[in-house]
Amino acid sequence: MRVRTDGTLAYGIQLPIQSQSTIYAEAWESGAGPQDLVAVARAAESAGFDYIASCDHVAVPRRLAAAMSTVWYDPVATLAHLAAVTERTRLLSHVAVVGLRHPLLTAKQYATLDHLSGGRLILGVGAGHVREEFEVLGVDFERRGSVLDETIDALRAALGADEFPVHHGKLYEFEGLGQLPRPAQPKVPLWVGGSSPAAVRRAALKGDGWLPQGDPRDRLPAQIAELKRIRAEAGIEDPVTVGAITEPLYVGEPGWNVGRRTISGAPQALAESLRAYRAMGVDQIQVRFRCRSRTELTDQITAFGAEVAPHLD
Repeated sequence: MRVRTDGTLAYGIQLPIQSQSTIYAEAWESGAGPQDLVAVARAAESAGFDYIASCDHVAVPRRLAAAMSTVWYDPVATLAHLAAVTERTRLLSHVAVVGLRHPLLTAKQYATLDHLSGGRLILGVGAGHVREEFEVLGVDFERRGSVLDETIDALRAALGADEFPVHHGKLYEFEGLGQLPRPAQPKVPLWVGGSSPAAVRRAALKGDGWLPQGDPRDRLPAQIAELKRIRAEAGIEDPVTVGAITEPLYVGEPGWNVGRRTISGAPQALAESLRAYRAMGVDQIQVRFRCRSRTELTDQITAFGAEVAPHLD
């Protein structure tokens, strides 16, 4: 995804239903299914959302299940399904824990997704945080940062133009092994997730974009400045897409308790609040709406696209 050139913020959404952590899932999502997911994705595309996003967890340990839930759809399968029922919106893995899998396996899956969707993939990657996932798959949890660093390098090669990609590293080595189809895009955008100092540095040095993990507004400017400082000192001149996850939103007056952190009100007031992100140096915002049903969510998405987005300048 390229940053919009008209001065407005790009905007996308992490889809409901496909991940149901108690941090953000609404009650209605537990009884929802594929048809609801399709309806939300289509509403987002119709409302001009730049991307729809899906998360990644292989297996959630019992000790974390009460908070995280065990509902985590596979991102490749989910985004491929939604690619078939949409036409324009980009498809973001937010984020794929790519260190859990061999990079050639990841490349095969996501290259195929990009090929089938006509070049709509944005590959968001992150280090992961659930120890048991790494252990059961035989990956060193303590070294997950260095594993991710090399995996990104390997994926750059494996998702490039060459049918027979080459990578020689400490953990992975491949040459003379062909993979078709290739991605439809000449270069798949790779966004790095996370807000730790190591994640910000990784995004600066290895990413085409940065996906912070819920940094509050007062912390973002310093994080963005550090990202750009590291990138400049490394001599990287290519633009980087800076993201942010906004507070929960509700377009209009809700008439029910949407929580103290939720920003609600008239469309122009919401837009004014969100424009502050652009002033910080943010290029794209990921929004989430408070809602009590699928219908209320799609109504909110539609209202945002029609009434709020035009004022994000």
